[in-house]
Amino acid sequence: MWRPQVAPLTESFRVIRVDHRGHGGSPVPPGPYTVADLAGDVLALLDELGLDRVAYCGLSMGGCVGMYLASEAPERISALTLCCTSSYWPDASVWADRIAAVESGGTGPIAETVVSRWFTPAYAAAHPQVVADAVAQVANTPDDGYAACCAALRDFDHRPRLGSITAPTLVIAGAEDPSTPIEPHARTIVEGIPGARLEVLDAAHLATIERSEQATGLIAAHSAG
Repeated sequence: MWRPQVAPLTESFRVIRVDHRGHGGSPVPPGPYTVADLAGDVLALLDELGLDRVAYCGLSMGGCVGMYLASEAPERISALTLCCTSSYWPDASVWADRIAAVESGGTGPIAETVVSRWFTPAYAAAHPQVVADAVAQVANTPDDGYAACCAALRDFDHRPRLGSITAPTLVIAGAEDPSTPIEPHARTIVEGIPGARLEVLDAAHLATIERSEQATGLIAAHSAG
C-alpha cells in the first residue's frame, strides 16, 4: 500500500513500514484483536528501534491505529497523516459479515470483491497487474489474522477521543472511495480533530497508489512540518 512512497520519502526521511499483526510477515497471535493491540505493537516497535517521536502515516486500518496513537500516546507522534480511513463504522455488520465469510471460506474467495473497492474502474482497467497483485495480497493474508483484524475494526469507535488529538493532522480522502467515503468518514475526522486539514484526491480507497505522486507530496510536506 505504501510502495510508491518509499523511494521518494527516503530521500528526506527514515521510512519504516509495518506489517500489523495477522498480516504480511508479522506473527498471527490468537484473535480477536483490538486497535489498541495494533497500536501497542507499533509502540513496541518504536521502542525497539529507539524512536521516541515519529511522523505517522496510516491508511485504512492503519489510520485507525494512527488516531489511537495520537490520542493515547501523543508524545510519540509529531505529525499524523490519515489516508482513506474512519474513526468509526456506521454499520459494523459489514465487518461481522466479512469475518463470517473468512471463517467459512478463507480469504481467497473474498479477495476480488474486497479489491474491487480499492481502485476506480478506470485505474483498474489501465493497471491490471496492480489489481492482480492486490488480489493476491488479500488472498495470501492468513485467514485467522484477517478475521481478527476485522474484529478490531468492527469494535472501533474513536469519535469521543478525536478532540484530544494535538498532533498536526492531514486527512487524505478518495473522491470515489466506496469503503470510507468522505461523508461521513473523512468529514467526521476533520471536524473532530482540532486544526485537521482535508485533501481530496481523485481516487478510490488506495489513494496512495492511484494518485501516488500527489499523495507522496502531501505526506512529505506535512511530515516535515
